[in-house]
Amino acid sequence: MTFTEYYEHYLTLHQNKWCRRMHVAGQFMTILFIVGCCLSANYLLLLLTPFIVYPFAWTGHFVFEKNTPAAFKKPLWAKACDWVMLKDIIIGRVKW
Repeated sequence: MTFTEYYEHYLTLHQNKWCRRMHVAGQFMTILFIVGCCLSANYLLLLLTPFIVYPFAWTGHFVFEKNTPAAFKKPLWAKACDWVMLKDIIIGRVKW
């Protein structure tokens, strides 16, 4: 399966708008976390960056989407898809 094919599958796991919104909130919190770590020179905390989005994303899946997060099967591709979906939401390719 190519990454493009996986992304199409990933989008099927994110059909509920509130699930997508929770992902967006998690992505923005991740960005804020990175900025905060850099501004405070607390670089060791940057190791936690990949995990900031999970409470938001998993709430979206378990509460709104009622499915299993893609990160359970392909964590690296799912993380990359999170950012691609955020980009697609920002440019209007995926509904907000």
